[in-house]
Amino acid sequence: MAPTPDAVTDALRPVQDPELHRSIVDLEMVRDVRVDGAEVAVTVALTTPGNPLRGELEQRVLDALAAVDGVERATVDFTAMTDEERAVLRQRLHGNPSATAGSQPTHGHSEGRTIPFADPSSKTRVLLVASGKGGVGKSSVTTNLSIALAQRGHSVAVVDADVWGFSIPRMLGVDRPPTLIDQMIVPPERYGVRLISMGFFVEDDQPVIWRGPMLHKALEQFLTDVFWDDPDYLLVDLPPGTGDVSISLSQYLPRAELYVVTTPQPAAQTVAQRAAFMANKVRLDLKGVIENMSWFTGDDGTRYEIFGSGGGKTLADKVDVPLLGQIPLVPALREGGDSGVPITVSEPDSEAARAFAAIAERVDTELAPTRRRHRELRIN
Repeated sequence: MAPTPDAVTDALRPVQDPELHRSIVDLEMVRDVRVDGAEVAVTVALTTPGNPLRGELEQRVLDALAAVDGVERATVDFTAMTDEERAVLRQRLHGNPSATAGSQPTHGHSEGRTIPFADPSSKTRVLLVASGKGGVGKSSVTTNLSIALAQRGHSVAVVDADVWGFSIPRMLGVDRPPTLIDQMIVPPERYGVRLISMGFFVEDDQPVIWRGPMLHKALEQFLTDVFWDDPDYLLVDLPPGTGDVSISLSQYLPRAELYVVTTPQPAAQTVAQRAAFMANKVRLDLKGVIENMSWFTGDDGTRYEIFGSGGGKTLADKVDVPLLGQIPLVPALREGGDSGVPITVSEPDSEAARAFAAIAERVDTELAPTRRRHRELRIN
């Protein structure tokens, strides 16, 4: 028997838009269903005319239609939403756009939309990844930790807040900019991780010469104008040190957890402790230390502590938090950052990838906030 239009529509209901992760039927993207015997043709309205994931969406629709009884041939035509339809969609998914004027952060609120992650009812755990200085592999840790959390089945997003030294788009292998739907920014996704970065808005050879107010506004927009869709985790890659960006984010995200990355070198640990002590000054919850470049394992199985030893444990003991893990120094870790295929993806059974998986497990289970803990933080 020939399928009915209703049967075709029902078959398309589980199909999700690759960017918005919502049913294309519920989003009213399916505009026309035509059935002629065993042939079916549907028209789908893209959110933007040049949608970069059009091919992926088309394949999803065709796969769904092929599973409908009685369908022998299926075709997909595309149109695009009008400006008015995009405005309605943005309002439905994301509310009103934030104010265009700059503002100072106060308890997670801006002059426009409230920062969702500052709301006590938000399910999202915000992890700020900090370091005392550059060159310790903080961004590499952020990248691989985010993937390791996604591999545990979580919805994960990353804000590359290192506005001067942005590098995570390259590390994640993201090769397309965000999509703009009306005034809502939809972040690109790779390896199950959604990402926003200053790198999407400036050229690689263009310096970011900004002072405080412009930085505040950029960070505010990253948190309010991007459609994050309530992820389980939001990781924020902070710039090295304890400057304007870190202070602003501590005010925007008062419920955030701080994780400090250091190397085994005693001198690096001494500098990293400043980032750890910042947590107390700005009333953030310091949760743990991650030691990177801990050792190099030779072909003979011998470990060589190229950068010394003990820095991570010394820092963790000094600030009274656990040392969550030690990441070995391996060429594949650096190569993955350059090629856009991180080691947690390219070599999931490697020593380094297993270390990231173990850290992700501890963050996800051992360090999960309890209700009592949240009450204590609010009271204090």
